[in-house]
Amino acid sequence: MGSLFRSEEMSLCQLFLQSEAAYACVSELGELGVVQFRDLNPDVNAFQRKFVNEVRRCAEMERKLRFLEKEIKKDEIPTLDAGDNPDAPAPREMIDLEATFEKLENEMKEVNANAEALKRNFLELTELKHILRKTQNFFEEEEHSIVDDAQHALGVDDSRPIASQAQPLQLGFVAGVILRERIPAFERMLWRVCRGNVFLKQAEIESPLEDPVTGDQVNKSVFIIFFQGDQLKSRVKKICEGFRATLYPCPETPAERREMAIGVMTRIEDLNTVLGQTQDHRHRVLVAAAKNITVWFIKVRKIKAIYHTLNLFNLDVTSKCLIAECWAPVVELDKIQLGLRRGTERSGSSVPSVLNRMETSEEPPTYFKTNKFTSAFQAIINAYGMANYREVNPAPYAIITFPFLFSVMFGDAGHGLIMFLFGLWMVVREKQLLTVKDAGEIWDTFFGGRYIILLMGLFSIYSGLLYNDAFSKSFNIFGSSWRVTDDFPIYGPNKSTIISHIQLSPNSTAFQGDVYPFGLDPVWQLSGNKIAYTNSYKMKLSIILGVSQMLFGVILSTFNHRYFKNTLNLFCEFLPQVLFLLCMFGYLVMLVFYKWIYFSAIERNSNCAPSLLIGLINMFLFTYPKAPCSSHTFYPGQQAVQTLLVVMAVLCLPWMLLVKPFILRWQAQRKIGGSMHHRSTRQVPKVTNINGDADDAAEEVVHHDDVDIIHIHKEKEEEFQFGEVMIHSAIHTIEYCLGTISHTASYLRLWALSLAHAQLSEVLWTMLFRIGLSMNGYHGSIIIAGVFFAWACCTIGILLLMEGLSAFLHTLRLHWVEFQSKFYTGAGYAFQAFSFAQIMEFKTDD
Repeated sequence: MGSLFRSEEMSLCQLFLQSEAAYACVSELGELGVVQFRDLNPDVNAFQRKFVNEVRRCAEMERKLRFLEKEIKKDEIPTLDAGDNPDAPAPREMIDLEATFEKLENEMKEVNANAEALKRNFLELTELKHILRKTQNFFEEEEHSIVDDAQHALGVDDSRPIASQAQPLQLGFVAGVILRERIPAFERMLWRVCRGNVFLKQAEIESPLEDPVTGDQVNKSVFIIFFQGDQLKSRVKKICEGFRATLYPCPETPAERREMAIGVMTRIEDLNTVLGQTQDHRHRVLVAAAKNITVWFIKVRKIKAIYHTLNLFNLDVTSKCLIAECWAPVVELDKIQLGLRRGTERSGSSVPSVLNRMETSEEPPTYFKTNKFTSAFQAIINAYGMANYREVNPAPYAIITFPFLFSVMFGDAGHGLIMFLFGLWMVVREKQLLTVKDAGEIWDTFFGGRYIILLMGLFSIYSGLLYNDAFSKSFNIFGSSWRVTDDFPIYGPNKSTIISHIQLSPNSTAFQGDVYPFGLDPVWQLSGNKIAYTNSYKMKLSIILGVSQMLFGVILSTFNHRYFKNTLNLFCEFLPQVLFLLCMFGYLVMLVFYKWIYFSAIERNSNCAPSLLIGLINMFLFTYPKAPCSSHTFYPGQQAVQTLLVVMAVLCLPWMLLVKPFILRWQAQRKIGGSMHHRSTRQVPKVTNINGDADDAAEEVVHHDDVDIIHIHKEKEEEFQFGEVMIHSAIHTIEYCLGTISHTASYLRLWALSLAHAQLSEVLWTMLFRIGLSMNGYHGSIIIAGVFFAWACCTIGILLLMEGLSAFLHTLRLHWVEFQSKFYTGAGYAFQAFSFAQIMEFKTDD
């Protein structure tokens, strides 16, 4: 947990790896996952690097595995995932893997091609079977009715001469199959092109047919078209071709049609047998592949990651050694040394790998070591911006402040209990839920923040008990401090005053003077002035919490100044910022506590208690009127104290604005004069190490725990620009001073959202649940069940999800802007370790 307060100390290291041992060493470092490699070939094209052919081979193997995975999913075959994590295979094993994948891919392609051809033949025979059956029905319905219909449709006159009637009318016809949804357009096109000189008869195929290419189920219809003449026959065939209708030969005589149907049925049975055998063979191949495909994916991705990393390395002059540079946590250097030693031994190399620590002025990456509990809170902070190297991390403090501020806005013990139970369920069933894949982005977000939800629910229960609010109702646990007396306004003059209109006043004999032990007295739930009472309390509480958190943020900035040995910022930033905040709003918080303690409705008239808002305004206007009583001072000598505080706050402005730029200019001028004198007397060049100490050698190697430290020259410092520093100081001064006022007002959202949540909860209870409770008899029981369902759905959907999301976003804003702006820069860059575990979490794109 100690490393969570600050990022891990990082070191820039240089690796010297023998060519034959480089693969194994990088594999060991990938298993450790504590090293971030730098690209030493930024100007080299990706296709011109040393191991580009190996990367291409891995990409090809991945493509074949994705093809097999697609076929496995198509057949709904479960893949075996035992959670194994095999080591990266040796380079020579790539040939065996490639041969295995090539054989499986060719076999699957051949099986798929044969199956597609068989399915296409099966579809054609099935369609021909339906054509023969349907056309036979057409002709057998009434032996000559269909011909008579066709003659009538084609305009053949029955009143022809008897000699001409003796000659039979020769009508041609074509039969085929077409998609059912194309039938209406097909009919219209036939009518328009053939000018009504064709007769169409169609019937639907009851069972859907399988498309041999896509595997989808399609609905088709059988049709038969009668026409007269070769010209119409040509037109009909072209139209059928345009609508992608399939035409089949159909004999004219019933005997020939019956004979063809028998042959078709025999061929269909043979095809069914062959198709079944093909599917069985395909299934056996895919089942065997499904047992190993997960392990194969892991192996191939590890190989690809290793070669991709090796492309970042540089070759030495002899081409026998690979040189790499990487960032690594200092506490993990021993593990890295052991990993390199294991990799060297596994490769059989006789030359050990070398790890040198290098000192540089480049800012290292930021790395926080987190666990499953702290990772969600760290992710919230990182979403705003990655912390600078070794900067104070807000995440440990957000573990407490984030759920607490959320609960202030969401304070309801009932809603908090539901949220707590939901988070507890996810935490208890964590291992089982981790195995759930592809559950959706929303579920992944909830499950990733399960510990945040757990704490937010727990803190909301506490705040709800403090507000004495559970589903908009209060609990009378300790007994109310109010009693019914003569001046307790239960009834009006006509004995019909509604209880909710009671106006409670602590200055009456109904109040016994005892303080309710914990939270609000439940009698306020019946009071008509409940909102006025709770608003005053929550508004002051919001200011107290806001000023306290901002002050804590300013105090945290001192840890940054002290760690980076920036004494000037302590004097020129921290001190005036603290004074400015305390003189203005720290004093306001003190007045709030003073008013709570000193003024009492029992001992004095609370209506004439001085107003905090008017007093704060008068403080900056230097006006202290005698009337009304709300403008009176709180204590003797208040005018002198407030005048002193305002003067101190005003003096903090030039302190923050001018002191630091002029001191920096004076230091820069002294440095320029000293460097000119130093250059005139210096004989031996010196190098500055990371601690600011001067070394006498231009380059030095220091052995420490078998790790070499190489000192590298710092880059030339930029020339001091007084104008830029002055503008920067002015911006930060204005931002802090205006931000202090606006941020304090921003914390009033704690009061506003708490009020909105409480009122929405009360509205839902009054307008829904109370309807069922107000009914008597058996029908009331039935109605209350339905009303309860509606009330529960609205409570979960509106108050828990929508209001909870709103309170979460406002809490996020308070931490990102109001709190972190006081000490957190967030301009660093994340440590992206070369880790097989992280690579396995993400699937490669198809």
